[in-house]
Amino acid sequence: MSTDANRPNRPRHCMIVHAYYPIGETRVEREARALVDRGYEVDVICLQGRNDSKVEAQDGITIYRLPVRRDRTSGAALQLGEYLTFFAWAFAQVTVLHRRRHYRVVQAHNLPDFLVFAALVPKLTGARLILDLHDLMPEFYAARFNRDMTSWPVRLVRWQEQLACCFADHVITVTKLWCETLIQRGVPPDKVSVVMNVADSRIFCRMPPPLAPTPDEHFHLIYHGNITDRYGMDLAIRAVDLVRAQIPQIHLTIHGKGSHLETLQKLVKELRLEDQVEFSLRALHTCELPELIRQAHVGLVPYRSNVFTDGILPTKLMEYVALGVPVIAARTPAIAAYFDDTMVEFFEPGNVDDLKRCILTLYSDRTRRAQLVQNADKFNQDYSWSSISAEYAQLVERLAQHEPS
Repeated sequence: MSTDANRPNRPRHCMIVHAYYPIGETRVEREARALVDRGYEVDVICLQGRNDSKVEAQDGITIYRLPVRRDRTSGAALQLGEYLTFFAWAFAQVTVLHRRRHYRVVQAHNLPDFLVFAALVPKLTGARLILDLHDLMPEFYAARFNRDMTSWPVRLVRWQEQLACCFADHVITVTKLWCETLIQRGVPPDKVSVVMNVADSRIFCRMPPPLAPTPDEHFHLIYHGNITDRYGMDLAIRAVDLVRAQIPQIHLTIHGKGSHLETLQKLVKELRLEDQVEFSLRALHTCELPELIRQAHVGLVPYRSNVFTDGILPTKLMEYVALGVPVIAARTPAIAAYFDDTMVEFFEPGNVDDLKRCILTLYSDRTRRAQLVQNADKFNQDYSWSSISAEYAQLVERLAQHEPS
């Protein structure tokens, strides 16, 4: 008898994501587990890493990995080729699985937006489709390839976004700002929802904060996540160089990988900061991140300001706040929409001297650090994953029952 025949008759949900799972896509993992907790069986179709098995079962989630590798350093043409290759594999995989599993809902996670069309066959046979926009692709493309929003390549990317949103039965995104942007672009208000990337409190829970450093102790800063130019880690490294005379025991941990990693490593050598800056390159599961973050006195979100980063509410910021780690962050529109000066130590995006000021302030003022942690807890109270995940699961259930969204 087949494996599918042995499974209980539970609602079935499929997710398609051009990423490695579970490491590399905490949003997909959180949403999948939220559905499993409510009685769903979830299949995830994703990329296959070098040491990953082709098929794997994890606590009610079955992972189907496709033989496509991610290359973050490629240009636009090669990136499109990678997307199309994964699309073709995903189309075949979800079609085969749907014939056996009869999905009620298929959820495509961007990038790219057109990945939602991989679920054409399930849609034609009655499944509902969710397009989960982690990032707005026109803004992402414009920022990555230094294009104007009115340029023809960006207009083409925007056109495929519109087609994908029309094809989907419902669209979800990560911030109010991007939700409003999608509505301005023509997505009906009742067709789009916000599912924020807040930290899962079962994993990112509060512990006693580290003791405030004295002048003779280490002062530990941390950044974790993707390493690209737009996320401004070169600014953080230069700020560490500027403050090391006043804070001799300063230490910065940069955890992650990305297209800008080698550039940052060269910068550290040029500034002779090998004793002050550490690169943590080991892939960590989500449940391992809190232990790493708790070792720090301050979390950094030093984003540059551009058409893409201005709309991001960084997951890392919400994870720092959930763990009770005070944060220094660039004052971008999306961050400022959810946090104010009593909750985050803001600096002007791109301004190394202002970032230096923030580091010195939080090093010397333990009261300010404690106030930031206390005041930022209001965000945790207003936006908890328990309530957001419940709303997300209710949306999936409404779609599965073919009720209006």
